[in-house]
Amino acid sequence: MKRVLVIAYYWPPSGGSGVQRWVKFVKYLPAEGWEPVVWAPENADYPSLDPSFEKEVPSDVEVLRGPIWEPYAAYRRLTGAKSTEVTEISSGPKTFKQRLSLWIRANLFVPDPRVGWVRPSVKRLRKYLKEHPVDAIVTTGPPHSVHLIGRKLHRKLGIPWVPDFRDPWSRMYYLKHLPMSALSWKRLRAMEQAVLDESSAVLACTPLMQEEFQAQTRTPVADITNGYDEEDFAGAAPAPDGNFNLVHTGLFAADGNPLTLWKVLGEMAAKDPRLRAALRIRLCGKVDREVLEAINANRLIDNVISLGYCPHGAAVREQRSASVLLLPLRNDPQYRPILPGKLFEYLAARRPVLGIGQADGAMARVLTSTAAGSTFDWADADGIRAFLAEAWKQHLSGGVPATSGEIGPYSRRATAHALAQLLESVAIVPKNGTTEAKNP
Repeated sequence: MKRVLVIAYYWPPSGGSGVQRWVKFVKYLPAEGWEPVVWAPENADYPSLDPSFEKEVPSDVEVLRGPIWEPYAAYRRLTGAKSTEVTEISSGPKTFKQRLSLWIRANLFVPDPRVGWVRPSVKRLRKYLKEHPVDAIVTTGPPHSVHLIGRKLHRKLGIPWVPDFRDPWSRMYYLKHLPMSALSWKRLRAMEQAVLDESSAVLACTPLMQEEFQAQTRTPVADITNGYDEEDFAGAAPAPDGNFNLVHTGLFAADGNPLTLWKVLGEMAAKDPRLRAALRIRLCGKVDREVLEAINANRLIDNVISLGYCPHGAAVREQRSASVLLLPLRNDPQYRPILPGKLFEYLAARRPVLGIGQADGAMARVLTSTAAGSTFDWADADGIRAFLAEAWKQHLSGGVPATSGEIGPYSRRATAHALAQLLESVAIVPKNGTTEAKNP
């Protein structure tokens, strides 16, 4: 059994797709001949908590933790924000204190506010790895500062290292809203390039991200998407409740607010009393105020059921009971290569997905190839209306809408197998009584 050290900031009990990706990899890698060891913070300032993910981690997995200092507590003292709030990195209006905090974040914490974890992690892990050797190291970001840990360990110890990018780095859509100086921007780009060039292989989680990174480096770049766990979707789906349920799970952000969708839906409900009576807009997760305001402006607020943050199991039940699954992306051209983690669970829920975003983006490719739904531009009222009308027609006919496209390559077992093959391609192997890294 080979060993791989996984360096991850997000680790149970935190929530989100970043946690799911690596909890599931850790769960299924042993069956592929790899024993994972996890390094994570012991006192991280996570934006959300979901202790249910702790049950997903096999009991025999070694999890190491080390202290981390983050600036968020100081920020909250400065601004008076609530314990779970941080400054929104967006183009919206900001107070003086918020503008100041963003400047500090952009220029004193490069590449991100978790950079203070790099030095102590390297010190602790150098000692651990000399006593407990591993065959490969994986760092998963964001936060992309974790890649600096892997880079230093790779330099000092020669262990093969694979940075995993769950999101872009210098091309991340929100960076343009940070007041970053030219020097800070140069430092960030230099860090990114060094990580790409010095690693043994690079891992991206969407095909378009793979293409972008491969154009930037000669290091081989692999693509392993997020996925769904078949065990999470075992058993029969919840029985229909008679309502026409439009379901969204996860964060519903203001910059992904589908204004045209709410307008079209409001017009359809105004014309059809049966639709208005049956319609339920079920929001399972944090919802920004602007989204609810837009729904209210289209006279649909009485049709909203806002469930707040949902544990993973509850989110899956909501997905499986949907008449339509809503998946609006953030309205930003730089979001084109990103695949939301919940997309793959939407596929496994086998309910039609109404995607809103770039018609030539990564999400549109997946929905088309799996026949799981359709993607419309944010302003495509006719397309959105036709999709909803067809779903409503199916609901009236008494049928439970379901999709049946091929989604097997996106199962967590399949993605763990692909990861194991990548690790084999770079792993340390014995040769003439010594160890050395394979040339990928």
